[in-house]
Amino acid sequence: MSNENHMRRAIALSVEMMRSGKGGPFGAVIVHREQIIAEGCNQVTSALDPTAHAEIVAIRHACQALGRFDLAGCEIYTSCEPCPMCLSAIYWARLDRIYYANDRRDAAAIGFRDDFLYHEILLPLEQRAIPIQGLLRAEGSLAFDEWRRKPDKVLY
Repeated sequence: MSNENHMRRAIALSVEMMRSGKGGPFGAVIVHREQIIAEGCNQVTSALDPTAHAEIVAIRHACQALGRFDLAGCEIYTSCEPCPMCLSAIYWARLDRIYYANDRRDAAAIGFRDDFLYHEILLPLEQRAIPIQGLLRAEGSLAFDEWRRKPDKVLY
């Protein structure tokens, strides 16, 4: 299948989910060796899960399909430019390439505020909309100290 066909599938998933009333108009597919190995649709409202974005769902399915947490060698096709959460997940999963149809401005025009999050990330902690405060750092560092010494750790 071509890049355009993979993107058409992601767009079709976005339309299917929107029409079903189970989530927003977002779809994603993950391709490995030119074959779709996973699909995802936005399921935020139907799964009652604010992290159930199309890209996240597709990443979860792809990891299960390949039996690994590293998706190097794969590409993602998504009906909209990934939000910061999804973009982070894509980087953590080590996908090779991102293709998208609509961008963050298109999403903002229909009521999705990805642009707010992109702006918020750049702000100093004390200026963010949700207050954030460190607490019990010395106690929390004990787990990090143990991890640092752990001989059989798997880095990701």
